Amino acid sequence: MDLSITEREEPPFHVVEVAGEIDVYTAPRLREVVVGAIEDGHTRLIIDIESVAFLDSTGLGVLVGALKRVRADNGSLDIVCTSERLLRIFAITGLDKVFGLHASLDAIIA
Repeated sequence: MDLSITEREEPPFHVVEVAGEIDVYTAPRLREVVVGAIEDGHTRLIIDIESVAFLDSTGLGVLVGALKRVRADNGSLDIVCTSERLLRIFAITGLDKVFGLHASLDAIIA
């Protein structure tokens, strides 16, 4: 499966919607998009992985790297995810304590 990435503004947030699989082959593309957004001055990011079917350690590394970058600029990174499988990955790695995990975009923006 391929990776689809779209971006949009939901002031004051920059939303990155991801669909498909985030793995060793596709993670570099996600990294490019996220780093590009941060370099463009977007430090309040929401990464929506509701349509992600698979996430490996490389993908987690991209998310952690993005979090470090935005925090260096006093920003934030929140993740929209309700997939039990993906949430279990965050819990097993302890990253559920690091990221703001939310059930919907509205839960963050409201």
